[in-house]
Amino acid sequence: MLWMYSWSKELYTKYVKKSKRAWLINRSDLLVMHPTSLGYHLGIFLLKHNFRIMPKLERHDVYHILTDTGTSLPDEIALQYLLLGNGKRSLYQFAMIGIGTILFPEHWKHYQINFNKGKNYHTFHNIDFFHLLPVDYQKLKESITKKRKNENK
Repeated sequence: MLWMYSWSKELYTKYVKKSKRAWLINRSDLLVMHPTSLGYHLGIFLLKHNFRIMPKLERHDVYHILTDTGTSLPDEIALQYLLLGNGKRSLYQFAMIGIGTILFPEHWKHYQINFNKGKNYHTFHNIDFFHLLPVDYQKLKESITKKRKNENK
């Protein structure tokens, strides 16, 4: 599964995300931002996990920090379920959910919980977070993860 993920993300960014621009920012740039900012928290997340920013897939790591989702394979699949609940739809996402669910059926309850979390969050899967990197992380997180009220679900 890890091999498939690594291989497929290269193809995904090359062919599917070709119209999307990379942020042209690195972990060091993020770590000098204000300590309360989204950018700084993203930098800390990347440092903690020894990750680099994936060009054209930068917001994926933002999803992790805003939703408190881990980085294990079952957690990556759970994140895709959360995004599905939030309204995101892509072929890549459906492939990851399908294959991941087959390989890790023992996490089905975890996937259901995350799908419902995504349904209850305000829509965030389509936000361009690059312009929000200087914004207060905690306030942004609360505005997204706060349960929907009187919204069409």
